[in-house]
Amino acid sequence: MAVHGFGIIGCGMIAEFHTRAINEIEGAQVVAAYTTNPANGAKIAGLAEGGCEVFDDLDAMLASPAVDVVCVCTPSGAHFDPAVRAARAGKHVVVEKPLEITLPRCDAIIAACEEAGVRLCTIFPSRFAVANLQLKQAIDVGRFGRLTLGDTYVKWWRTQQYYDSGGWRGTWDLDGGGALMNQAIHNVDLLYWLMGDVAEVQAMTATLAHERIEVEDTAVAALRFRNGALGTIEAATSAFPGLLKRTEIHGDRGSARVEQDDITLWEFQERVPSDNDIFAAMAGRQGSNSGASDPRGINHIGHRDQLADFLRAIETGTTPAIDGREGRKSVEIIRAIYRSARTGERVALPLVE
Repeated sequence: MAVHGFGIIGCGMIAEFHTRAINEIEGAQVVAAYTTNPANGAKIAGLAEGGCEVFDDLDAMLASPAVDVVCVCTPSGAHFDPAVRAARAGKHVVVEKPLEITLPRCDAIIAACEEAGVRLCTIFPSRFAVANLQLKQAIDVGRFGRLTLGDTYVKWWRTQQYYDSGGWRGTWDLDGGGALMNQAIHNVDLLYWLMGDVAEVQAMTATLAHERIEVEDTAVAALRFRNGALGTIEAATSAFPGLLKRTEIHGDRGSARVEQDDITLWEFQERVPSDNDIFAAMAGRQGSNSGASDPRGINHIGHRDQLADFLRAIETGTTPAIDGREGRKSVEIIRAIYRSARTGERVALPLVE
């Protein structure tokens, strides 16, 4: 089996999760890393199985024939340039969420990868969690009947020190937003994946528990989906001590709730024998992968499973589970929420920026 050589662009905290994930994928190896911070580069080289070469020149790393896939792990508002340069260098591109912080930048990354004939994916590991896959399957086979309500809640806590520790955090230019764009975007992605595309939003945001940040730490939004169902999003980094994230799906024939990695409600009008097994298997796992109060309190398993899916797409010439267009949708929803909060008006999708 040919080994896919990965290059890591940006060597902060999230790059560590990518590196650990790649270490566990057969036929994959981190062979290079680019950073302007030598200490961070040394950390990634130490984590990578077999070590890796650390570059302070991005073009030099992208010229390496050992690299055929790159993971863009820079701050959110700095994804565009390295992603486009990597695509033009003929490398397949993995972009940590969000794809970018504006729709034109998302579109430019997608276009660059298509023009270069390389694959693109956006990291949303929550879709690969077993509980969420069970929920998606139940929706797809019609067990909920007509979908009526879809709600997601990310009521987390981040200290002031968290925002003060990085100059990019809490800024519009590099973070692209606050509790929605940085933390809750995973659940925004899950909600539309489960419920279908969003037709319109109405929202309010506020900064209530932190100083010296430009963006929201508290947000609420009401949604209407294209299928007619309604929904809500609540997102916060202002809710001490930080609660487990939660997604609830309701229809006229069933309801289910996923709390972190745990199915805590699984009730349908028409029960099937596997329901008891599903509930028993998925109970009692709460908190196994929680970033509710600590950004490091997640694990790399979802990243591993998504990167393995991406490599299968490269090898088979198929589309990865979460390509650029899929990754763009959560950015569009969040940008619509921000516009609604700013104007006080209901905002329809698709959004034009």
